[in-house]
Amino acid sequence: MHKGIGTDRQAMPERILQVLAGIDADIVTLQEADQRFGKRAAVLSRTLLDRFGWAPVTFGARPASMGWHGNLMLLRKDMTVVDQTAIPLPSLEPRGAIMADVRTRHGQQLRIVGMHLDLSGLRRTRQAQAIIAQITSRPQPLPTILMGDLNEWSATTGCLHEFARHYRIAETGPSFHARRPVARLDRIMVSRDLKIAACGVETGKLAKVASDHLPIWARIEGVR
Repeated sequence: MHKGIGTDRQAMPERILQVLAGIDADIVTLQEADQRFGKRAAVLSRTLLDRFGWAPVTFGARPASMGWHGNLMLLRKDMTVVDQTAIPLPSLEPRGAIMADVRTRHGQQLRIVGMHLDLSGLRRTRQAQAIIAQITSRPQPLPTILMGDLNEWSATTGCLHEFARHYRIAETGPSFHARRPVARLDRIMVSRDLKIAACGVETGKLAKVASDHLPIWARIEGVR
């Protein structure tokens, strides 16, 4: 969400939530959701999130922020957080990933991972390996959805090669740069016990100005 600064260089984080309201997703992960310097304060206020019907999954790393290294997870209020953890990643930059086990309104449990990976290809691969290791080390396997800004330009090598060994990758389309999208830097992936029923990129007028990335979306069907 580029700290709420749009392609018009205006800081209006509420536009992010307006775009999300149009998509009407149950689960959202955002990147660059905290200020970069100082207290790393959250860009979105709880009052604003409450107005749009979202509840943040907090990770307690910094008092003024909601997520971890700018990664923020939002859930509809009829969903329950069962467990949550921040995933430290090998990095020279302030990068990270977040993971939460949630229970849907229908009682199904899902594992959700949000991430923002490095600009370096080698570190991205190592980060992907670290995330996969964290998921597989959990005592209870769950249907898993991963999403975020992978910063990966190649569809067949690097970190996507690592993820593709374990997960289905949604063909959502290019999302960067918002004004003229040519790169598929943002990805949604699911474990093989889930089905991607539909997916795409939100290309509306507001989405093109709200951030430098367009939001991607996927409709996930239950365990097959």
